[in-house]
Amino acid sequence: MATQIAAAPAGDEFKGNDKLLFGMIMGVIAFWLFAQTTLNIAPDMERSLGVNTTTMNIAVSITALFSGMFIVIMGGLADRMGRMKILNLGFILSIVGALLIALAPSGALAVPFLMAGRIIQGVSAACIMPASLALVKTYWDGAERQRAISMWSIGSWGGSGLCSLFGGLVSQNLGWRYIFFACAAVSLVGLLMCRGTPESKVETTTKSKFDWPGVITFMVTMVALQVVVTQGSKFGWASMTTIALVIATFVFGSLFLWFEGNNNSAFVDFKLFKNSTFTGATISNLLLNGVAGMLIISLQLVQLGGNMTAQAAGFLTIGYAIAIIAFIRVGEKLLRRFGARKPMIWGCLITGLSIMLLLPTNLMLDQYKIIAVISYILFGVGLAFYATPSTDAALSNLPPEQAGAGAGIYKMASSLGAAFGVAISAAIFTALRGDNSSISWLSNIVPFVGRQDNVAIREAATIALMFNLLMVLAAIVSIALTVPKGKKEA
Repeated sequence: MATQIAAAPAGDEFKGNDKLLFGMIMGVIAFWLFAQTTLNIAPDMERSLGVNTTTMNIAVSITALFSGMFIVIMGGLADRMGRMKILNLGFILSIVGALLIALAPSGALAVPFLMAGRIIQGVSAACIMPASLALVKTYWDGAERQRAISMWSIGSWGGSGLCSLFGGLVSQNLGWRYIFFACAAVSLVGLLMCRGTPESKVETTTKSKFDWPGVITFMVTMVALQVVVTQGSKFGWASMTTIALVIATFVFGSLFLWFEGNNNSAFVDFKLFKNSTFTGATISNLLLNGVAGMLIISLQLVQLGGNMTAQAAGFLTIGYAIAIIAFIRVGEKLLRRFGARKPMIWGCLITGLSIMLLLPTNLMLDQYKIIAVISYILFGVGLAFYATPSTDAALSNLPPEQAGAGAGIYKMASSLGAAFGVAISAAIFTALRGDNSSISWLSNIVPFVGRQDNVAIREAATIALMFNLLMVLAAIVSIALTVPKGKKEA
């Protein structure tokens, strides 16, 4: 690997300010608030563009998938080429991707426009998230850095909290296309606010080769796995196509691990995982972001099973948005007092409780809406407790010369977790609501009151939500095993 020196001299003189911070947050919001509205407005987009449910499910998850595939690459490029260059590239791609979706025509061109826009949005997020986190680490220190991380997290987690409500309101009153026009406008504002910031990058004494074998094998592995998850039930789980994709996933995944283990210029630096705190923060981050699948399942449940509009369903999540924004700095205070481990575990436990509240899909709609409101509030509190301690635990354990690449790995976990969490949850829900014969026993154990024509939808939602609960339990185990107990601060 190339010998590396600390960041360029400009970083030694420049101190982070709110103009830069909020400009970067605009870029984060472009992904988590605007791009993620598809979790709620997917049915509206599906009807408007004339695409089928399977295609729309792919469009929902493909943005996070491409973000996850490219985020480490872009984080590494940010370290070498300049974090501001990659950040600005992310803003430009965000504008292009959003406009492609906003201008997507119905009919034959709908799918190309939609998929291209969603992929570009994913690459945009891959540029913005690691570059902005590396800039936070470079230009802020101590308590100011923890505040900056909290504010950045409000843009990320808070944006994801508001996306369902925001998407429902705009889609119902203006049309879903205006969400993506607004996304382009916000990205432009963020780009302008970040202008004038000095460049920050790592100086290297030698040049290293780009890790093409690692990148290609990683991308093939992720795409093959994504196709298996989203299309497996359509192809048939025992079909030759599915079997071939599973084999490709294992073969290229193994090749990826072999290439990265024998490459001094690997784009995923596995040596970072020797630090147990970074490892625990990253693994639990992947799993807890996967719980985003809970949102698409519960929101589609009340729309498809309860005939609620996207706007009405979005209003149920308002407590989620308020809670995560109100409590995210509480997570910062818990971090200072208890260290990272305890608030991370507490956040996971509260998130798990929120999912458990959504499991009784056998209730009447009016009853279910009440517990859904409570569930979303707890979901926001849980993620707020977890967000800052986890991010700070990962960043504070990174050497300066690997800030971009390490932040990229951490955020790759966010994006891949969200991509596969949403994809798997949606695949389970879609497959089982179409054919619930394998879970018909559920109605024999728990009586489903009220309408009986939607029992298959309600049963499918219960099983898909259980999958999300398992991810939370796995996150708790990963934290308990890897993150050391922090010292209590005065």
